[in-house]
Amino acid sequence: MTNKEIKALISLLDDPEIAPQIQEKIQSLGETIIPFLEESWEETLDSQQQQRLEDLIHHLQFEGLQQRLRVWRDSGGENLLEGMWLLNSYQYPDADLQSLNKAIEQLRFEVWTLLRPDMLPTEQVQALNHVLFRVHKFAANTQNFHSPANSMLHRVLETRRGNPLTLCVIYLLVAQRLELPVFGVNLPNLFVLTFRPETPLIEPFYINCYNRGLILTRTDIEHYIVQLNLTSNDIFYEPCSHLDIVRRALRNLQLSFEKLQEPAKATEVAQLLTILTDEPATPPDAPEEEE
Repeated sequence: MTNKEIKALISLLDDPEIAPQIQEKIQSLGETIIPFLEESWEETLDSQQQQRLEDLIHHLQFEGLQQRLRVWRDSGGENLLEGMWLLNSYQYPDADLQSLNKAIEQLRFEVWTLLRPDMLPTEQVQALNHVLFRVHKFAANTQNFHSPANSMLHRVLETRRGNPLTLCVIYLLVAQRLELPVFGVNLPNLFVLTFRPETPLIEPFYINCYNRGLILTRTDIEHYIVQLNLTSNDIFYEPCSHLDIVRRALRNLQLSFEKLQEPAKATEVAQLLTILTDEPATPPDAPEEEE
């Protein structure tokens, strides 16, 4: 269709008798029509027409997001930054993947300048902690734990406040680029990281990014599980996949919308989650007072 034909088609949304058929036709055109819908929104003063256009734009963006999420899943779900960006784009469709990449790369460079070849794993973690938690002051958003912004990577990079998972994701992305053996761990109520030294002489340990990179031992994790009155499970100690991390991020986001009494958004996020998994695995992150 030509630009003129597209604009003429959109103008027919004003006619209530044929509006449903016009909406169906517009939806079949996909995301490429969104700029025309946005232009029409700016040109009209009719609040009902604006709402119709907003609904169409959201529908097209959501359909596109679902398709991109399927492609990411089918590719193996290995690119964690891309997976978190896709989640991010649910609330912020214009969020730029390259901007996220540059922000992570800047953090990587700052840590890299502090690293030396003879450093012990704990010293490498101290360098990461210094840059992330002392220089840039990333911290737990304890005042507004269930804000959806805590699950949005670009918002956490901007505000320096997040939930356990997003803080761990930033830490993990930086560590991976430094080729450090750091991985995510799916603990109940609290997402943490594990450092797996390549030498058997040094025991693996854990990193709690929600507490400024506090180093934990396996015994600490065992005590935590006991406090929750849970039966021990290997997934509480072993590395999880990037697919697992994005699943958990979606569950956190779904819970945020439920807490904010936004059932429509919670339902849509649940739809995104079904693309990645049929069954829930671990519960979403929860602050200490809710454990």
